[in-house]
Amino acid sequence: MYIPDSERYNKMIYNRVGRSGLKLPALSLGLWQNFGFGSSFTNAEEMCRTAFDLGINHFDLANNYGSPYNGSAEENFGRILDRGLRPYRDEICISTKAGYEMWDGPYGCKHGSRKYLIASLDQSLRRMGLDYVDIFYHHVYDPEAPAEEIAVALDHIVRQGKALYVGVSNYKTAQTKEILAIFRELHTPFIINQPSYSMLNRWVEEDGLDKFCLEEGIGLAVFSPLYQGFLTDRYLTGIPADSRVAKGNTWIGGELNDDMREKLRSLNEIAKKRGQKLSQMAISWLLSNKAVATVLVGASRPQQILDNVSALKNLEFTAHELEDIKAVLG
Repeated sequence: MYIPDSERYNKMIYNRVGRSGLKLPALSLGLWQNFGFGSSFTNAEEMCRTAFDLGINHFDLANNYGSPYNGSAEENFGRILDRGLRPYRDEICISTKAGYEMWDGPYGCKHGSRKYLIASLDQSLRRMGLDYVDIFYHHVYDPEAPAEEIAVALDHIVRQGKALYVGVSNYKTAQTKEILAIFRELHTPFIINQPSYSMLNRWVEEDGLDKFCLEEGIGLAVFSPLYQGFLTDRYLTGIPADSRVAKGNTWIGGELNDDMREKLRSLNEIAKKRGQKLSQMAISWLLSNKAVATVLVGASRPQQILDNVSALKNLEFTAHELEDIKAVLG
């Protein structure tokens, strides 16, 4: 029988999401990789329990996680809930998303139609054995679907009681601004945007999304904080045989050239002086951005979650450190 650590909430920092009433842990667990079909269920369960024991009470999913067996991550998470976490449902924030290809035919392809979004969430709830999710996202901007249709569908989902809050993912500033105006007319609890963001992927700053969301009271939940493993110590000297780059399980493997390795080594030296691993500094750096409510971390084993949470022990940067990092990043 699983009994969570009684000190779990003393181990985590909780940040308010924009100007909403919801708080999320500074680190959340993303179930994109290593939780679907073909992954070790025992390991996946241990990672979820480790996270919860550390005060990580936000679990982020999507309808297509577990690809090519779409939905398998949600199914496994439902089993994990049944095997010990479900009694703590009211302590847990569960989010899921819809927007990418999911099932055959015109209604299951990549888009944001009302039919797709509502049907998809119903499927997700069945897979996880839930009456509602805490946050439901439109997963990716769809230039062919009217923003009004997407917003009204998400508003309808909230009014049905199937989601408490809504968000968008992979939306740029202009796209977020457009749908925000509609949500405000509807009085929909739109509180969050989930973009990719890291030291090596700073489009959020270039686009002005972080400043816009901070001004408008929308929180950011950022994913790929370690740039698919680049911002760890794994690639400082070579490419490990069991790494995502070696397996071809990443679309950015071609970026791992000599210049990139030199940049990673320089960042690693700054991290060492801070008493951190490179991965920990990368997480701390993201959390220094006031727009960021939570950093979504992935994991392949429980120890990685423990290491990532240790980043919270040193969140402050000196002006000199920030200048050194800026110089390395260019």
